[in-house]
Amino acid sequence: METPLYKALQERQVTAIVFLLLLWEAGSATVKYSILEETDRGSLVGNLAKDLGLGLRDLVIRGAQILNKGNKQLLQLEQKSGNLVLKEKLDREELCGSTDPCILYFQVLLKSPVQFIQGEIQLQDVNDHAPEFMEDEILLKILESSHPGTKFPLKIAQDLDVGSNTVQNYTISINSHFHLLTRNHSDGRKYPELVLDKALDREEQAEVRLTLTALDGGTPPKIGTTQVLIMVLDINDNAPEFAQGLYEVQVQESSPVGSLVITVSARDLDAGVHGELSYSLFQSSNQVLRAFEINTDTGEIRIKRLLDFEEIQSYRMEIEASDGGLSGKCTVLIDVTDVNDNAPELTMSLLISDIPENSPESVVAIFGISDPDSGENGKMICSIQGQLPFLLKPNGDNFYTLVTEGALDRESRSEYNVTITVTDMGTPRLTTQHTITVQVSDVNDNAPAFNQSSYTLFVQENNSPALHIGTISATDSDSGSNAHITYSLITTHDPQLDLSSLISINADNGQLFALRSLDYEVLQAFEFHVGATDQGSPALSSQALVHVQVLDANDNAPFVLYPLQNASAPFTELVPRAAEPGYLVTKVVAVDRDSGQNAWLSFQLLKATEPGLFSVWAHNGEVRTSRLLSEREAPKHRLLLLVKDNGDPPRSSSVTLHVLLVDGFSQPYLPLPEVARDPTRDEDLLTLYLVIALASVSSLFLLSVLLFVGVRLCRRARAASLGGCSAPEGHFPGHLVDVSGTGTLSQSLQYEVCLTGGTGTNEFKFLKPVLPNFLDEAAYRNDEEHFNFRDHLGFN
Repeated sequence: METPLYKALQERQVTAIVFLLLLWEAGSATVKYSILEETDRGSLVGNLAKDLGLGLRDLVIRGAQILNKGNKQLLQLEQKSGNLVLKEKLDREELCGSTDPCILYFQVLLKSPVQFIQGEIQLQDVNDHAPEFMEDEILLKILESSHPGTKFPLKIAQDLDVGSNTVQNYTISINSHFHLLTRNHSDGRKYPELVLDKALDREEQAEVRLTLTALDGGTPPKIGTTQVLIMVLDINDNAPEFAQGLYEVQVQESSPVGSLVITVSARDLDAGVHGELSYSLFQSSNQVLRAFEINTDTGEIRIKRLLDFEEIQSYRMEIEASDGGLSGKCTVLIDVTDVNDNAPELTMSLLISDIPENSPESVVAIFGISDPDSGENGKMICSIQGQLPFLLKPNGDNFYTLVTEGALDRESRSEYNVTITVTDMGTPRLTTQHTITVQVSDVNDNAPAFNQSSYTLFVQENNSPALHIGTISATDSDSGSNAHITYSLITTHDPQLDLSSLISINADNGQLFALRSLDYEVLQAFEFHVGATDQGSPALSSQALVHVQVLDANDNAPFVLYPLQNASAPFTELVPRAAEPGYLVTKVVAVDRDSGQNAWLSFQLLKATEPGLFSVWAHNGEVRTSRLLSEREAPKHRLLLLVKDNGDPPRSSSVTLHVLLVDGFSQPYLPLPEVARDPTRDEDLLTLYLVIALASVSSLFLLSVLLFVGVRLCRRARAASLGGCSAPEGHFPGHLVDVSGTGTLSQSLQYEVCLTGGTGTNEFKFLKPVLPNFLDEAAYRNDEEHFNFRDHLGFN
């Protein structure tokens, strides 16, 4: 079981390849254990950590692992205790058969650094099998002429156990003619031999029935029995004899079932029934009885089941030829020859499927190869397919290490399928392929990259708080946490810009939000940097510039600078009655804090006391006379003007002008009625004046004509003699100057006005906005001097 610590060590291991491969050869120190078969799963075999001289922490750090021969895992190492335990119950007879001692081989792999240690477990036999005879009854024919002391071998009992637990002794039931001896074969097996104690008499007893018992050496011993039927025969002079006492033959393991192995032949000099022979397998092992069969009449030995050289390489059997009374025996030795019927096997000992990129030569896998065939059939070559950045390095006998050829780059290729091919040298050649998938794990070697080096975002002023104004995006070609990007605002060093109160960013997706409503008249644009940081170790980051443009909205109505509309007394313009058409009465000056078309102003005359007498120029706000003035014109006029911007929707302000018609600027000032005076009342008064004039015209007509002509001539002469300052020509500048440093126009303004002296008109000499904060005393005195002229004329 791989712990997080072990995984971390694996990643460190593959950064550099330093092999310390210690293969323990025959005769070198080996970890050896002994355990009884049929021991329960999970039972303790031994403390491997102690036997290797390693501490528990060293065992974990070095990544100890148990490797069994083949793919079947019989043992398991407990990392916490260092104990070697059984992964399953072991059956000695299944694992080793009749081989004694039964030794299971395993290897201990220490991964960091790489080291192999040989291990052995001797599986001790327990007496879990009783002796067993292959036949329920053994038939033995003995001539009545047999002499006492004659020996008759009997068939043996089979016992799957070995050592002292296999058959150790045979007994025969009590009788008056025979006793039993237990003999040893050359291979160590014990067999029973019946000895004649007393001559047989067929006429007296034609059959003798005995019980043969086999006992093993277990505690307590287990037994197996069979019946022995002895038939007493008449005299038979000659026993069968084989042509050879030993037959040797070779047979290929691939031979089909039923193939003829060899034919044994015996002869008998007797004639008749005493010369008829019968062949049988005598005192043969279970392996022989399962693999071969003999024709009782012809002596042909044939294959009973498929042979396997890798399981049993040779068979030895005893053949008996019997004529019904006497018998002869021979030995047949069968050698099984190997054929290339086993493909090579590959056993993976260590596999690191995740290799960090940018690492030097790194260990990917350690594996062993094997082929149970022999000779050239068991020789193997190992290779990998394709042009891949991997190498195979041999490590001792049939062990290989798969390593990377150099540093890998996950961004160019994140996965490799490596096919390992193992081919033997037999005929025909057999091949085994094993494919492993190698994932190139990510290393944080790429910083986040913005899809733009700078962003320009637009936001309409007067926006709602928390408005989404745009999204920035960065990508990271790494993967996992190394590609997980968080966004942040980079603190600006501008003390005038409180970025934290203006903008916030979603750290997960880069969405930008305006925290409060923006005012174009206060802040037209600002910029800041945004950072993108991944979550690698160490973390990498990059920055992008964000420029925010605040778009103007038509949220300000035009502001009238002149004439002032909030004065305590109405502002009155003086117009001489001798003014020519197009005479400049005054100029309405207005500004708009907005910009662009929202600040384009137009002027319109909405209402006048005398329609058609005055007109206003739409683009510059100049109010002029439209025609010549007459004596009949009312002396007082009230004009209502509209100042409108070009926004959508448009905003407007109104301007009220009071115009006084005078004969000359020396005429005493006649105060105008209140601003709120009703225009219809003025019209009624005018009508009254006209009626009075018409009533007196009949009596004073001639005098009036003469007086009127004289007065007109006098006024024109006086107007020609007056001089003054001229009004500036041209349009009012279309732009505003930021005088407060905040990008807005101060609302506290003063204006300097000089009226013309020659014409009697109140045209501007100049108009200048002045901040109260920065006016000095001289400026105030200058203002007073400019307006003394109006006081002199009698204006309040």
